Parts: sequence; structure tokens; C-alpha cells
Amino acid sequence: MTKPIKIVTDSSVQLTPEEIKENNITIIPLSVEVNGKNYIDGEDISREELVEQLRKGNIPKTSQPAMGRFIDTFNELGKDGSQVLAILISDVLSGTFETALSAADMSDADVTVINSKSTDRGLAFQVLAAAKDAREGKTIAEIKEHCADIYSRTTVDVLVDNLDCLVAGGRVSRFAGALTKLINLKIIVRLNEHSLDVFTKGRSRKTFIKHCKELAEQHKDNPIQALSLSNVGTDPEFLEKIKETILPENSDASYLARLTSPIIMTHTGLNAVGVITLAEKPEKTDA
Repeated sequence: MTKPIKIVTDSSVQLTPEEIKENNITIIPLSVEVNGKNYIDGEDISREELVEQLRKGNIPKTSQPAMGRFIDTFNELGKDGSQVLAILISDVLSGTFETALSAADMSDADVTVINSKSTDRGLAFQVLAAAKDAREGKTIAEIKEHCADIYSRTTVDVLVDNLDCLVAGGRVSRFAGALTKLINLKIIVRLNEHSLDVFTKGRSRKTFIKHCKELAEQHKDNPIQALSLSNVGTDPEFLEKIKETILPENSDASYLARLTSPIIMTHTGLNAVGVITLAEKPEKTDA
């Protein structure tokens, strides 16, 4: 008889409280630092509170997750003989995956760690599929294959409205950041398998809408099954405009628009929008 499989992910994931409860998903919280103080995501800082910190001009930093928390969680979940499957944020964005690998080696439980190569709702697509597969008695190998298929059908683009966090995090130079403020530069970055790349740039939010029109065109022959607009306090009217631009009127795609996690906010800054799509067929071209 196949051992039960318990699903673990990290707090960069974009799941609703209902999805977490219904699928019995364990979430290991990541940490952020604001003004020299460390906060644990979801425990002593909320998504709304970090948006307020950004509005005050406070730029957060990411903190490495504590290995002990992973070991304790793995041991607790596996003490009844269950297998543990951890599906985690891309190693491009965080050291979480590597920390979890080390923790798995030190744990007494039977732990498998997957690099989702994604985050936010893109990570959630894999986590939810894994939870469903586990309920249906699928093996770890089958679930890993399913997650890889979902990754191939997922695109994560981020519309970056303000470059302050990218500058503070050393992802663009301060000189370049100062110049972009003068010309009101907006950029779109895409999370690929091995890198976070600038996809396009422009001088106004029209750049974002143009990109969304291009996404809609690309998906005419490969329909979008799910769309998420995870954001950093972005105005609802703009989110609705993005949704209407990307999804055709007759679309039956699932749709979610929520604040992203504090971890992602530290990378993207205020008013950013993650445009995350799950398509019917594979669309990955990066290596």
C-alpha cells in the first residue's frame, strides 16, 4: 500500500485560506526585514501591513528561512510514516529550495523537495495539482511529472511600476534607478527557469496594457485556463483593465486577484502586478 503524501510549500505561494484548508497544505513561513527588524510572514506581519510599510517609503529585505523550521516541520509531518513532498519557490528568487534540501537530508522523515521554478500563483498551480494527485493515490514520481507539466504551461510576468525595491536589492544600479525615475520608466520582468529577465520596458502604464494585449494574442490558439493578478496594493480599476485585456469575453478561466506575499513584495515594490497564466498547452521556450 502506498504511503500517504503530505504537501508542504512556502509562504510565497498564492493560495486562498479555503484552498489551504481544503487541501490540507502545510505552509512554512518565510521572513522579511524592515528597518532592521525581522518579521515572519503571516505570523507577525501581514500582506496589508507590508504594503503600508512600502507606502511609508520603507524598503524591506528578504531573510534566509530558518533550517530548523523546515526540519521540525518535516519531522512532524512524517512521524506517522507519511511521505513529505515540499514544493518551493524558484531558486532564482530565494535560497529556500537549497535550505529545504539540506533540511530534508537532516530530517528523520521521507522527504522529497521540488524546485517549482515558479512562485506565487504559479507555485500554487503545482501545489494544488500535487494535493489532488496525492488524494488520488498518485506516486511522488507521478506528481513530480505533473508539476513539471504545469510549469511548462505557466508564465509569470511582473509589471514593475516602481524600481525602488529593485535598486535597493542590487538588481539594478542606483544610478540607473535615479535615471529611470526621471523618465518614469516601467519594466516587465519574466521569471524563467534560470533567471529573472527584463522582458520589455516603456515610459508609462500603457506599456503594461500593450504587453497584456500581446499575451491575449499569443493565447488565441492556447487558451488560458487560469489567470492571477497578484499585486502590491495596485488600484482595482487597473487590475480589472488588465483582466479584460487578457481574457476574452467568453473565457471560462479561473481568476484570482489578491495581494502577493511579503517575500515577492521585497523584489517588486509598490503597485507591481504579477500576471500569472496557466495555459492549456506547454508554452515554455527558455532553457
